[in-house]
Amino acid sequence: MNSSGAVVLSVNGVRKKIGRKRIIDNVTFDVREGEIFGFLGPNGAGKTTTIRMLVDLIRPSEGSITVCGYNVNKQPEMALQYVGSIVENPEVYSYLTGWENLQHFARMQPGVDEERIAEVARTVRLDQRIHDKVRTYSLGMRQRLGIAQALLGRPRLLILDEPTNGLDPKGIKEMREFIRKLAEEGMAVFVSSHLLSEIQLLCDRVAIISRGRVLAVGGVSELVARNSPYVLWELEPYERGAALLESRAGIRLADPAELALDDTVIANLRSGSAVTIMDDDAVPDTVAALVASGIEVRAVHKINPTLEQLFLKLTEGETIE
Repeated sequence: MNSSGAVVLSVNGVRKKIGRKRIIDNVTFDVREGEIFGFLGPNGAGKTTTIRMLVDLIRPSEGSITVCGYNVNKQPEMALQYVGSIVENPEVYSYLTGWENLQHFARMQPGVDEERIAEVARTVRLDQRIHDKVRTYSLGMRQRLGIAQALLGRPRLLILDEPTNGLDPKGIKEMREFIRKLAEEGMAVFVSSHLLSEIQLLCDRVAIISRGRVLAVGGVSELVARNSPYVLWELEPYERGAALLESRAGIRLADPAELALDDTVIANLRSGSAVTIMDDDAVPDTVAALVASGIEVRAVHKINPTLEQLFLKLTEGETIE
C-alpha cells in the first residue's frame, strides 16, 4: 500500500435522512491511490446506501463526497469520470461475447477504442476467452468481465460491491490477486464485503460501519492489534486447573460464550477448555505451575486476534450479511 499516496476519494461528515429517519450518520473516511480500502458492516448497516451516494445515485442530506478533488454532487461529470464501479451484480449480456459486451459499454465513453478493450481484457485475464459467448463463462469470469467494463474509462477509483460474492475458493483467490495487482499499479480500490477473513487478507485499511455510523477506521493490522490475544487451555481435571489459572496474577478467566471468538475456534472448544486473557510470555511459568499441582495440560493454544473478533466486539455481536 502507498500510504503517502494522494487522496482519491474523500467522504466528509456525510449524513442521509429519509423522512425523520437517519440512515447514515456522520460518515468520514479517505481512500488513497494504491490502497485497497474495505467497507465492512452488518446487514442494514448502511453500506449500500453509502456506495449509492459515492456514485451519485442518491444524494447525501449533509456532508461532502469528493473524487480527485471534484464534488460528486456539484460536479458529477468531472468527479465520476475518475470512477469505475460495480454496484451489486455486473450487468452483462449472456447472448453476446465478452468482446461485444465491452464494445457496447465502450460506446458510452469517450476515447475508448478497440486497443483499450483488448488492454482491459488482458488486465482481467480474459483475453483467451474474450470472443466466447458470456453464457459459457463461469461466475468468476463474469465478475472479471464486469470489472473490465468498469476499467474501460481508466478510472483512478474502482468501487466493488461484494466482488467475491458466490465465487468458489479458487475464484476468490484469483479475484484477490487481481485486485491486489490493480492497487499495486496505483489504483484506489474500495471494496464492500461481508467476508471478514477476506477483508483481513485483502485490504490495507478498513472502515467498520454499524447502524449508519462508522465505528472504526484504520489499518487492518492496527485495528486487529486493539484486541488482546486469548490463550486456550485444555486441562484435566478442569475445575482445579481453572481455579489455579484464576488465582494467578495477570490472568483473567473468560467465558467463551461471551467472547468474540471466531466460529472455527468455538467449534474446536472441548469440555475441559478454559479461555484466558493474559500475557503470552507468562504461558511457560503457568504450564509449570499447573503440572506441579498435578494438573494435566493436554493442550495450550494462543488465539491471535482477528478482524472478526474486533467486528463482533464493536457491533455488539450483530450478524453480518
